[in-house]
Amino acid sequence: MSIIHQYTLRDCQQKKLYLLLIALLFSFHALFSQQDTLNPKRLKTILTIESLGYVGIMTGLNSIWYDSHLTWDFNTINDNDNFEQMDKVGHSVTAYYVGLVGYEALKWSGVERKKAIWYGGSLGSIFLSSIEIFDGFSPDYGCSWGDVAANTLGTGLFIAQQLGWDEQRILLKYSYHKTHYVKLRPNLFGTNLIENATLDYNGQTYWASVNVASFLKESAAFPKWLNVAVGYGAEGMVERGKYNVNNPEIRRYRQYYLSLDVDLTKIKTKSAFLNTFFGVFGFVKFPLPTIEFNQGGVTKFHGFYF
Repeated sequence: MSIIHQYTLRDCQQKKLYLLLIALLFSFHALFSQQDTLNPKRLKTILTIESLGYVGIMTGLNSIWYDSHLTWDFNTINDNDNFEQMDKVGHSVTAYYVGLVGYEALKWSGVERKKAIWYGGSLGSIFLSSIEIFDGFSPDYGCSWGDVAANTLGTGLFIAQQLGWDEQRILLKYSYHKTHYVKLRPNLFGTNLIENATLDYNGQTYWASVNVASFLKESAAFPKWLNVAVGYGAEGMVERGKYNVNNPEIRRYRQYYLSLDVDLTKIKTKSAFLNTFFGVFGFVKFPLPTIEFNQGGVTKFHGFYF
């Protein structure tokens, strides 16, 4: 197996795990109801689940990705030029959401607010940075300090908002549309929709979705579920690294977006199924009219962008 194909396969497995983890966490997130007093039984349950889950995932990753070929030599890599930093933004989004659910799990157990924020909110950075430590001791990969920084940024965004506002007024979100680049490089971007959505950075967009109503007075008429979203993406990335060395005719460029969004977590119904459904898909940007400003100086309007 070539090193490029090995990295691609490993990235695919990794990002599938991240998306599955986020979806599972959001399904639990929708069921959490906060408790004001400490419930030792609930806390014990949460700590047991987190501990067994952490050990199980780390053990599984060692078997799947590293195949017991870890060494005592710690290696680092600088992959900050890869994919116009789209992978780094993905790390931040994952760390953010794991921290959000970690916090709500502790609040569900009745843990004091600030302890829940710091301990639960740090869960994403701890989990993802543990993978970087594994990478550092693997001769095939190497620890990426850029990934560690991105993990920390996502965790910091959650913790800062929860400490300052006691709520998340700026949500990080994700959307994807399939691009023609997957046909050019199926070994890099996958051969099915799930692999495309996790590996094809050309079709991914990451969003900061701002809940406007939370910055206004309670009496304001602005809809509490309607957000304004700013997005970031990039296209033309058919190779790793900063440049398309073997495909110089394909130009890389960054994309910036402005759109409206729907905060599904603000929509409460009497249906447990709908509340859970909205919770599971709360990290997905709602497809709405969008304006694109790209690095080539071109402005585009999309009727519905996803």
